[in-house]
Amino acid sequence: MDDIFSSILSPGTFNQMLRSATPVALAALGGAMTEHAGIMNIGMDGMILMGAFFGVWGSYMFQSAGMGILMVLAMGVLVGLFFALFTVQFRSDEFIIGTALNTFALGLTSFLSRSIFGTAGTKGNPALPTIHIPLLDRVPFLGAVFNDNSLFIYLTWLLVLAAWIFVYRTPYGFWLRAAGEKPETLRTAGIQPEKMKWLASILCGILCGLAGAHLSLGQLQGTFAENMANSRGYIAFACVIFSAANPGKAYLAALMFGFFDAIGLRLQDYISSDLTNIIPYAITVIMMVYVVVRGQQKKRQGHRTKAI
Repeated sequence: MDDIFSSILSPGTFNQMLRSATPVALAALGGAMTEHAGIMNIGMDGMILMGAFFGVWGSYMFQSAGMGILMVLAMGVLVGLFFALFTVQFRSDEFIIGTALNTFALGLTSFLSRSIFGTAGTKGNPALPTIHIPLLDRVPFLGAVFNDNSLFIYLTWLLVLAAWIFVYRTPYGFWLRAAGEKPETLRTAGIQPEKMKWLASILCGILCGLAGAHLSLGQLQGTFAENMANSRGYIAFACVIFSAANPGKAYLAALMFGFFDAIGLRLQDYISSDLTNIIPYAITVIMMVYVVVRGQQKKRQGHRTKAI
């Protein structure tokens, strides 16, 4: 029992927490943008998968991880535009479009992977370097947790802060939230809510693309495998709902997922992997149940207040 606890509370567990949380957090930041704009986006899993594939493809084609990131950014914009075209311009059902996007991304990346690489995946392509901070070598425990990580882990912290400032402290963030909450009022002020919805969709495509790039170019060092998003987009959506689309709270929710994912990996030495693999997803279900129950309680309180 002592061995289990020492393994769970080791620096490696918390380092793995950061690695597992980062793609979920990046996608959740994108999902927060569309959620504020009044768009329910369950297509983030497909967006992550597209980012993972095109990051590796760009790295393979140009033998440069930097070019892979540029391709991810371009693809993120295109995927965001594609999503907005149907959900904003054509006003199609968001659930259906999100599901279709996930299915399309899985089929497209699998086909392209087999066509380009001749296999279901590829590895050994140019990847992003890990960041070493010499000062952290002198700090016990924290040095092992925060040192020698992918660039995206550190970049995510900056993006969380930038997203919070953008949403709550800038005119564009105000307009973005108004587009989802009071679109007609925003239109009366001379600003088209549809434009803010397009912007939110593009930002979501970019951030989800970066989430995928972290998986393929950062965490797995130039590796792509079919369906490597592995439902992280749905986890990100749960984080968005759980946090009420607050970027800071969404990151904390992603950290919680990452922690339980890391615990699951650690427990594989003691428990069957079939059981440990479901731990983070079971926690996600509990999160969603909590949100639903909390929402129902607020509605009941609102009805009671009106009755009084």
